[in-house]
Amino acid sequence: MKLIKTLKAFIPPPQWRFMVIVLVGIGVGLFLLTLHLARATSYLSNDPASCVNCHVMAPYYATWERGSHGKVATCNDCHIPHDNIINTYLFKASDGMRHSYVFTFRLEPQVIRIKQAGKDAVQQNCIRCHQNVIHPISLRAISGQSIQGEGDGYCWDCHRETPHGRVNSLTSAPYARVPQLSSPIPSWIEESIGLKKTN
Repeated sequence: MKLIKTLKAFIPPPQWRFMVIVLVGIGVGLFLLTLHLARATSYLSNDPASCVNCHVMAPYYATWERGSHGKVATCNDCHIPHDNIINTYLFKASDGMRHSYVFTFRLEPQVIRIKQAGKDAVQQNCIRCHQNVIHPISLRAISGQSIQGEGDGYCWDCHRETPHGRVNSLTSAPYARVPQLSSPIPSWIEESIGLKKTN
């Protein structure tokens, strides 16, 4: 009974119902349009091309693709935690929201630096993928830590060129060839207004 009373409290009076339905419809439509234009569903995939939805990521995509990891790992293999599926998607959601905020409001720095949570995820993934070639003694000799132990050193302290090379900003790879974004305008609209030739 309480649930029905609560739901009835949200029903607008009869004279306002049409206007409320129209406003809710406009809000839902704008939300769906924003998701479409931002290519939001592409971030649920494992496709590295989704990372270049924001043009500032083009040099990182290009250097990854031509680097040592280009044929064997995707962006998510290195930059997302893989300890459990809940943590994976929570990390993707929080990182994605931060990225979308920064890129939407043009707050990205000239030099993009990885945050601490990202560093931790990359370090765990380096160890996860390469643990069969990492020996605990070599790690102790270099950084005083065991494979699973916490320490101040990161794998890329020594392996600096892996996998992005010396990329620091957009000017690091000015002629990078990356996948082109598809048009956000549906093809039937492009055809009807003459932007696209029909076959």
